[in-house]
Amino acid sequence: MIKFLLKWLVNGAVVVSLLLYYTDISFWNAAIAATVLTIIAYLLGDQLILRRTNNIIATIADFVLAAIYLGVLAYAFDWDLSMGETLMISFLLGIAEWVLHRYVFNEELRVPA
Repeated sequence: MIKFLLKWLVNGAVVVSLLLYYTDISFWNAAIAATVLTIIAYLLGDQLILRRTNNIIATIADFVLAAIYLGVLAYAFDWDLSMGETLMISFLLGIAEWVLHRYVFNEELRVPA
């Protein structure tokens, strides 16, 4: 549960802040969008893909998932979010996910010598 909450906070910080910067949607709409994305990414990316593959594949999956999800939301709700902005949010989210996977979700951390 702690891992999910940390993921929710990190994803929320990235997605909400950038959606508010790029679009004119409300904070609550951005927060709901980030929360739903976090739930989907946690279940698919962290619980399914990351457990069966590795960090690189899970991070790419998170990037693709975020890009598709945000693109669909932008289209469905007529947000003023360009493809480049969608990819930028997804890219920065991918970096955050890579760090989370590497340093938080990895159960076998080794302290560098």
